Amino acid sequence: MSAVTPVPDSDDAAILGAIDKWIEKKVRPVAMDLEHADAWPADLVDDMIELGLFGALVAPEYGGLGLSAQTYAHIVARISEEWMSLTGIFNSHLMMALVVQKFGTDTQKEYWLPRFASAEMRGALALTEPDAGTDLQAIRTTAVRKGDVYVVNGAKTWISNAIQGQVCALLVKTDLNAQPRHKGISMLIAPKVDPETREPLKGVRNGKKLEKLGYNGIDSGEFIFEDYECSADLCLVGGEEGRGFLMATGGLEIGRINVAARGVGIARRALSESVNYAQIRQTMGKPIAEHQAIQLKLAEMAVQARAAELLVADAARAYDAGGRVDLEAGMAKFFASEAALSLATEALRIHGAYGYSKELVLERLYRDAPLLCIGEGTNEMQRLIIARQLVARNPA
Repeated sequence: MSAVTPVPDSDDAAILGAIDKWIEKKVRPVAMDLEHADAWPADLVDDMIELGLFGALVAPEYGGLGLSAQTYAHIVARISEEWMSLTGIFNSHLMMALVVQKFGTDTQKEYWLPRFASAEMRGALALTEPDAGTDLQAIRTTAVRKGDVYVVNGAKTWISNAIQGQVCALLVKTDLNAQPRHKGISMLIAPKVDPETREPLKGVRNGKKLEKLGYNGIDSGEFIFEDYECSADLCLVGGEEGRGFLMATGGLEIGRINVAARGVGIARRALSESVNYAQIRQTMGKPIAEHQAIQLKLAEMAVQARAAELLVADAARAYDAGGRVDLEAGMAKFFASEAALSLATEALRIHGAYGYSKELVLERLYRDAPLLCIGEGTNEMQRLIIARQLVARNPA
């Protein structure tokens, strides 16, 4: 509904065209039913594999599409307009893949990335624990090296793809006494099944599937590790202990751009539904779009949606240019998620009783939007990141 930032090149435009056709033909007819049933969208996942979305940001030399963050953000926003949950299924997987692509050894890249790009092994970024969310340095899951393997014990929670996935990038403590604490944190690639035989591995199991307000369809669950063993050479990302915190926070940058792009999608859909309805619904003998109170709402919604889109485009360009994008990604994530929540709420109010009905998409937008203000770092934390980066980049 808002003006759309141009796509970088014609090849990417073709990819977006294919995404649009898939959304119209395959996603739209089933999204409502799958969402309300909280059902794993197996057929749509197969479609996303065929479209190459699980390798969207993986380099072509490893079988991926090698898309820019700008194109990726467009894809996420468009899918989120129809059903946001689908974007989480491949984004969590890509965050794991990017940890290996950015920080892994050559052997690790050659072994894992083709499996990730093809979705032969789908997975997640496993950071959060019952007592460690935003404060990642407080994790308690441990990995002790014994010869050629690491022995892992601990638990992770609120992990997307935990149940349906086969592998995760696992944040662990390898040195309990390190100071500062982040120097004792490492990253492992931890498969649930043998990558060669597909047989389940000992020592790792899923806990319960977590019930949620929204964001249905994608599984959010728990990992439990009990004397789980994995190869040190293949699984310690980068081959060096103590760098996991850097890897985790580096992976969150694209995650925050993803969350911001989801916010753009929700904001667009809320605005579109509201503009259309306001021209159909009549009170006092005229469409409510002609009432000043509704016009004020629509105008503010349009500005918020467009501003969110521009901040996401800015963050994606900065990511593609290389270097740290804490500031840009934080600003985009903060504003776009708050815009999504605001627009979803206003859209529901514009629609009145119909907005409260499960027959319309608005109640789903209203349930999905709050997650964006929490996931990939709370918006309270984003404010702190933005302020710190402003000061760091502009010394007096």
